[in-house]
Amino acid sequence: MSINPLGRLRGPSSGKLRALVLFGALTLLAPLGGCRDMGDITGSIGPTQALPTSPEELRAYAETWGKRFDANPGEKTASINYARALRALTQNSQAVAVMQAAAAKAPKDFDILGAYGKALADAGQLEQARDVLTRSYTPERPNWEDMSVQGSVADQLGDHLAAQQFYTDALKIAPGEPKVLSNLGLSYALTKKLPLAEDTLRRAVASPRADSRIRQNLALVLALQGKFAEAQTLGEQDMSADAAAANVSAIREMIAQSNSWRDIQAIDAKKPKHKPAPPTAAAPPLVIPAPAG
Repeated sequence: MSINPLGRLRGPSSGKLRALVLFGALTLLAPLGGCRDMGDITGSIGPTQALPTSPEELRAYAETWGKRFDANPGEKTASINYARALRALTQNSQAVAVMQAAAAKAPKDFDILGAYGKALADAGQLEQARDVLTRSYTPERPNWEDMSVQGSVADQLGDHLAAQQFYTDALKIAPGEPKVLSNLGLSYALTKKLPLAEDTLRRAVASPRADSRIRQNLALVLALQGKFAEAQTLGEQDMSADAAAANVSAIREMIAQSNSWRDIQAIDAKKPKHKPAPPTAAAPPLVIPAPAG
C-alpha cells in the first residue's frame, strides 16, 4: 500500500491498534510483491511511463534508464524514470540521490520536486519529503497525486487531521480516485473510525481502476472488525487461498492478544447508527496531472 500511517492515538489501546494496523498491512501486502509505489501515474510516453511488472523487466528497465542518467546526470526524464524504477526495486536511498541531483539542476521544476518528495517519503525521510512536496505544486497548478503523498507523509508523522485534509483536497481534483480513497480509508482506520474506513475503502474497491493493494487494504480493515470470512474471500482475489487464510489468521491472532478491537467495538456501539457522509468530490478549481501506481 502506498501509506504507512502512524497515529497520535491516546490511551493504552491506541498503540496496540497502531501496531495491529501496521502489522496487518505489512502481512497482507507482502505476498503481492513489487506493488509499493508512493505515487506515480502511468502512461505510454513522457517522464512517467508505465513501469514493467515482472522483476526481470523491471531490472532491465532500471538499467536502461540508469545508463541514460549516467550519460546526463540530473536530466529530467532519465532521472524520474530511473528513480521510479529504483523505488520499485526498494533501492530508496539511491532513488533519493538520483532525484537530489535532478533537483539541484532544476530546483523549481514541479515534476522533479514531486518525484524527489516521493523518493524521500519511500526512504523514510519524512520531514524532508514534507518540505519538498510543499514546493511541488501551487494553488494555481495543484497536483492531486502529490497531495495524496503529502497525506501519507502527514499520517506517518502522526498528523491525521492534516493527512485527511490533503486526501479530501486531492479528491476535489480527482473525484473518486481509488488510490486517494484507499489512503484516506487507512487514515480513518488509524483514528479508530473502522466503519468509516470500510465505507471509504469499499468505494475505492468499486472503482474499475482499483488494484490488488486497495483490495488488500479493505481486507485488512474488514479483518480488524472481525469480518474474517469476508476478508479472506477478498484476499483470495489476489493470492492463493492459503496465503489469504494465513493473513487473516495473523490478524486474528493479534486481535486476540489486544483489547483494541473490543474497545473499538464498544465505542462504535455507543455511536448513533447513521451512515457517515463520504468525503466530498467537488469539481476541481483547476485541472492538473501527477503520479502513484
